Amino acid sequence: MEISREQAPGATPLDLLAGPWFVCHTRSRNEKALAADLSRIGVPHFLPVVRHRREHFGRVRRVDMPLFPGYVFICGDRQARDCAVRTNRIANILDVADQEQLRSDLSRIYRVVNGDEPVDLHPRLQRGARCRVRRGTLAGLEGTVLRRPGPWRVYVGVEFLGQSAELEIDSELLELID
Repeated sequence: MEISREQAPGATPLDLLAGPWFVCHTRSRNEKALAADLSRIGVPHFLPVVRHRREHFGRVRRVDMPLFPGYVFICGDRQARDCAVRTNRIANILDVADQEQLRSDLSRIYRVVNGDEPVDLHPRLQRGARCRVRRGTLAGLEGTVLRRPGPWRVYVGVEFLGQSAELEIDSELLELID
């Protein structure tokens, strides 16, 4: 069963589901495919997504991106859990000790992603944050976030020389350096 926005006025549809929740750590970039498989086989789940603006070769598209990349939440008994594992899209399933806390958290997240306020996919990558490029031709390159929102401008400098260069890069390629 897929969670929809229209199901429960006053309470979130997540509040209507019975059974324990499990956290599925998906294989790389399999969140939406897992959610589709779970819908098809009737396993209650929640994949929080936010609408994200992407530019590619000058064209602007709106895409739904997982709020928590790599994770889908399922609700049900061990049989539902086993059905989810058989999709072959899950790397690991995490059992949740504090079910009430997770239920509360998921209800709040549901309200946030279905509300009217914009949700930031990368709240920790703020201006001035040190970051590293995760993949692509610039993998391993480190720099500092100069500007957001809009195109990400990353400062990459050779501090010894006092010189720098700026580049625009997709936020999906960046990771925070702690």
